[in-house]
Amino acid sequence: MSTTAATATTAPQQAQDAVLIPCEELPNTPHVCGYDFNKGINYDDIFSSYKTCGFQATNFGLAIDEINKMLHWRLSDDPISLDECDELKDIEARKKIKCKIFLAYTSNMISCGMREILRFLVQHKLVDVLVTTAGGVEEDFIKCLAPTFLGDFSLDGKTLRSKGLNRIGNLLIPNSNYCKFEDWLMPILDTMVDEQKENGTIWSPSTIINRLGKEIDNPESVYYWAYKNDIPVFCPALTDGSIGDMIYFHSYRKPGLIVDIATDIRKINNEAVFAKKTGMIILGGGVVKHHTLNANLMRNGSDFSLFINTAQEFDGSDSGARPDEAISWGKIRHNSTAVKIYAEVSLVFPMLVAQTFAKYHFANQTKNDNSNSQKK
Repeated sequence: MSTTAATATTAPQQAQDAVLIPCEELPNTPHVCGYDFNKGINYDDIFSSYKTCGFQATNFGLAIDEINKMLHWRLSDDPISLDECDELKDIEARKKIKCKIFLAYTSNMISCGMREILRFLVQHKLVDVLVTTAGGVEEDFIKCLAPTFLGDFSLDGKTLRSKGLNRIGNLLIPNSNYCKFEDWLMPILDTMVDEQKENGTIWSPSTIINRLGKEIDNPESVYYWAYKNDIPVFCPALTDGSIGDMIYFHSYRKPGLIVDIATDIRKINNEAVFAKKTGMIILGGGVVKHHTLNANLMRNGSDFSLFINTAQEFDGSDSGARPDEAISWGKIRHNSTAVKIYAEVSLVFPMLVAQTFAKYHFANQTKNDNSNSQKK
């Protein structure tokens, strides 16, 4: 007589086989472990522990590594290629060649408090090429003229409109800010038209931004430092914002301004093509992401890459595409260690900069100070 399920003393073999499948060993795989606050508060150790926390914390830890690779790489790290020019066969010359870092960001990064962090990076020449949108340009200059205010995500749009207040998330920008921007920008546009007609000056988005960085003459500005440090700023959609509005109104007042976008596509592509190594840090998506990636396609992909955004890939958008999709296009090299953090940028980017760029900058500053004191 067979044993019934009610009287059996051993679980059915079928169930055991289904649940207790033999496992393989996981060689050289880190154990999941977070930070133990019994050790006290040590921020370096806390951020180091992110890599073994799992989920987006692990991606954050990998992002720290990816940025540090960009910062510390030197041409002397790579073997001398057979077709290398004589000048770059010298080891000391090779030590001076760094990775070219492209930093791309959407306009809301300038609207919010990320602006001051971006300015730090540009002020101290920690990045080499900027890519942004129209709002990412104009909001920097507007903040030199008038402040942006904190509001709330739930403020009523109809009420704000009646009060002349514009909402960006939980930020508020009064219409009067744009009036001040118009008063500042219009005379500059007048001069630019004159220089175009009288001197044959060819204006492109990057040369316009460079000129505005010079004219603002304010160290609070990201683009003041880009002008001072000769860091190019590319904005293929320069007219898609208040600057475009001003150019539109100006065209009736003093017509004739021509903006050449072909010049800039050559410039940004060559920034990538002639670089020995490139890194990309892309904050957000849309045109800035694609423009930066496409420039790096011209060199068969960037060597180091970091995306930070909240977009998903299921809709086929470039904004949500993971690094692996960019590898399929040749925009990121197939042997790279590209990282994407699924997060809102303002929450994580300050911590990333603290653990990478800021450490790098102040370590070099201390090293240079010590060297100068020894020379004295």
